[in-house]
Amino acid sequence: QVQLVESGGGSVQAGGSLRLSCAASEYTYSSNRMGWFRQAPGKEREGVAAIYTSGGSTYYADSVKGRFTISQDNTKNTVYLQMNSLKPEDTAMYYCAARVGSSVGWPLLPGTYNHWGQGTQVTVST
Repeated sequence: QVQLVESGGGSVQAGGSLRLSCAASEYTYSSNRMGWFRQAPGKEREGVAAIYTSGGSTYYADSVKGRFTISQDNTKNTVYLQMNSLKPEDTAMYYCAARVGSSVGWPLLPGTYNHWGQGTQVTVST
């Protein structure tokens, strides 16, 4: 059974940091790439960061470049999102996703992923 389980969300003041984790089942971790997405109330889900599991190439949304870092630990089947210098506009539900199968489309497009976690809430206050 394909499973993605996120953790690490919470509430933090602006300027603070959080690290999100996404634990993947071994099957899922055979995926082509993993991504982090977020969705704020009333807004569409948007891509934040993505990483190719083989090779480690990374992609970031312009809004998080220089502040967020995606990484992976293949020994733990886990993908991380280190978030620094958080801003109130980063407040959202954050989702981990996996693309299993051949790579298609831009890595930050939600529609190109076929497995999703349940999400973890991140709230940044002023």
